[in-house]
Amino acid sequence: MKKSVLPFLCLFCVLAFSVSAMAEQPLPKVTILGTGGTIAGSAPSPTQLIGYKPGELTTEQLIATVPSLKEFAELSAEQIANIDSADMTVDIWLHLARRIDALLSGETDGIVVTHGTDTLEETAYFLNLVVTSEKPVVITGAMRPATAISADGPMNLLQAVAVAGSKEARGKGVLVVMNGQINGARDVTKTSTIQPEAFQSNDLGLLGYVVDNRPVFFRGSLRKHTTETEFNISDLDTLPKVAILYSYADAGIDALSGILAAGPDGIVVAGVGDGGISAKHRPILEEAARQGIIVVRASRTGTGPVARIATDEAAGFVASGSLNPQKARVLLMLALSKTRDVKEVQRIFDSY
Repeated sequence: MKKSVLPFLCLFCVLAFSVSAMAEQPLPKVTILGTGGTIAGSAPSPTQLIGYKPGELTTEQLIATVPSLKEFAELSAEQIANIDSADMTVDIWLHLARRIDALLSGETDGIVVTHGTDTLEETAYFLNLVVTSEKPVVITGAMRPATAISADGPMNLLQAVAVAGSKEARGKGVLVVMNGQINGARDVTKTSTIQPEAFQSNDLGLLGYVVDNRPVFFRGSLRKHTTETEFNISDLDTLPKVAILYSYADAGIDALSGILAAGPDGIVVAGVGDGGISAKHRPILEEAARQGIIVVRASRTGTGPVARIATDEAAGFVASGSLNPQKARVLLMLALSKTRDVKEVQRIFDSY
């Protein structure tokens, strides 16, 4: 009788020890860096979803609205900025990226950046190109202010912290976590002015979901990012100046003339269709290219690639691939911090 009981007692001891060891696992250390936006916005009425003031709450106040965060990570918080993301600047980008690298070189296991949605995709892609750690960096925001009845910010923040503290998110580049979905920084874009599911990766699809507050990944990006980056911002005070020229029917040359008068280092053309440039604009842009201004053809359509063709070779233009105009601008600014050679810039666009 005693011999038959002994194996069960041993098994019980092993299980009890395993449960105890799991319970004693330390929580990951996650730092939340606040930059403002709708997630930190407020309005006089809980039913007001437009016309609110972004960037009203501090990062500490945001954390206080989600008590469950303490179950997922050991948190710290810093306020990098508290702005409407329409006012995001290169200076803030550089400061944010350097702070992220500094934190991730220490004991911090992951980073969450809270951000306004209007330029969130640009900040995410910039960080994807310059952060040099494989530790998770997650950007989140909200489409409704913190004071709204159905505010989406609290759940977005909780899921972003859960992803940032997970081992599964390591090495996958900068991630955008909103509305229960995980998108890659390179491919995601804002697709709605008001809906909570505003962020989509139209051509290539999301990377995964947040299921029961854990990341579940189905794919990853094959383009270079983070630890594979060739861009070094440690000594940069600013970035080269790049403008975007928007194409439309019967567009005149006034806007292009204004851009050129400002002395840009590069121009991204948000072309029609697959990056088409009008007969009015083409000779002016070709002359700009001959003078050393890098011209990149992108598309205003929102989906589909822009491929480099024979006329690009002759004109000295660069093709953006599947990058939309605003992300092509981000990559071109960084490319121009390294080189002014058209072929080398095209290689960079083909790699990132």
